[in-house]
Amino acid sequence: MAKLKNIIKQLSDKDYQTIYDQLVQSNAEKSAYLLKGFRERQLSDSKIMAELELQPNAFYTMRSRLSQKIEDYLVEQMESPRTDILKKVANLNEVLFTKKRTLSIATLKKLEKELQDYDLASELTVVYKSLKKMHINSPDYFQYSQLYNRHVAYMLAVDKADDLLADYFKKYGNYYLTGDETDRMGLTLMLREMQNVARLYESHRLFVYESMMLVFHRLFVEREENLQSDEASIEDIFTRVQTTFESYPLDPVYYHLNLVFEFLKLEYYNHYKVYKQSEKYFEEVNDAVANLMMNYPYYTFSAQFLVSKLQRHLRLGSEKDLFVENENLFEDIETDPLDVPRHVIYMVYRALSAYYVERYEEAARLLNNLLNDVSFKRYPLAQLEVKALLAVVYGMLRDVDLVTQLVSSISRQSKLIEDKAENLMLIVKILKIATSEAKREKPKKILVLIQQFSSTPVSYFSPTRFIRMDDQFIERLTALDV
Repeated sequence: MAKLKNIIKQLSDKDYQTIYDQLVQSNAEKSAYLLKGFRERQLSDSKIMAELELQPNAFYTMRSRLSQKIEDYLVEQMESPRTDILKKVANLNEVLFTKKRTLSIATLKKLEKELQDYDLASELTVVYKSLKKMHINSPDYFQYSQLYNRHVAYMLAVDKADDLLADYFKKYGNYYLTGDETDRMGLTLMLREMQNVARLYESHRLFVYESMMLVFHRLFVEREENLQSDEASIEDIFTRVQTTFESYPLDPVYYHLNLVFEFLKLEYYNHYKVYKQSEKYFEEVNDAVANLMMNYPYYTFSAQFLVSKLQRHLRLGSEKDLFVENENLFEDIETDPLDVPRHVIYMVYRALSAYYVERYEEAARLLNNLLNDVSFKRYPLAQLEVKALLAVVYGMLRDVDLVTQLVSSISRQSKLIEDKAENLMLIVKILKIATSEAKREKPKKILVLIQQFSSTPVSYFSPTRFIRMDDQFIERLTALDV
């Protein structure tokens, strides 16, 4: 909400009036009222809801749609001058074949300057190729040949960096579900390769791409504590990236990548437990979580936000709020079962949200669908974790037979994973005690195991860590009918 209000306040009078008129003309009077309420009257959320006679869910939906309409308008305004330049490049042959040489060269030089301002390397190669050809009998031929060659190489370097980002976050997903040390080393090698590519040119774009990988790697793979004395701090990187974005306000890629850095700032402050600072970014990222999940998997590991969100709500004791909020946030989201890490985290997040409000049947349905829809061949630990969470859900449903079946399945499979499933075996022991015929000191025995479970280190995504194992949890488990 804070982000939407700030954007509306910062709109120019012309942009504000245009958006307002568009809303009125499209019969979106309530959205227009909301826009005006934030801009001119500075009304509170509760006041607007009362005046429009809206329930919180309907208000949240309307607010999200207004935010999207404003963003679409701003992107359209941003794209207009860029589109004009690209049209000029596309029509360049018409100039070269019909205009005098002097005029053609002047047009190319003007285009060169405009393309440099937008950092459009691919289009610059077209301009330099033309300038090179037109100066074939001139001493300037060598200069334009060099510029052409350099920009072709630079364009390939940017493409390489873009591909490295996508590959890195795909492989990080694998590492997150396995905790495998070989995967971790592979991520470090990919970071070094990205750094080598970025060093080839003094390029703000390569720096931004490198920064997205580097900051994430320090926070989630190697940890910031391993920072070398000659390396820039994460806060310095954020400052330099922000300066770059401000220097290229019309760059549509930077406009969208700003969300990635809002997410990284949130995770940076979470990492150091500076929660007051992290709250400044949480709401902005949370408002865009569906977009982050759907459209940014090639630029960051966006599913990490769902993990951080679970941790935040458990820390604040507000985990019961998640279920209702999800109905609005994820209304249009579609996840790909072939993208196993992201799909697993999303489905577990939805199941846990249902679990927190005691909608155990829905949680069980989501987890069963996950086990049926996804191939866990490469992720045996993740499969066991999902089964363990499902077993706990069935425990809450007091279904002893299904709990016993899952406990037996987990016990058999865990023997194939050597010593990596220690925390899962503790869950198995808890459930075995809960379903045993012996009544004596069940709560006490379970409490001891919970303490051991909490202190057992885990190096991979562990959904069972998000179960609040409190007195109510123990009481419900020990009430299982045998």
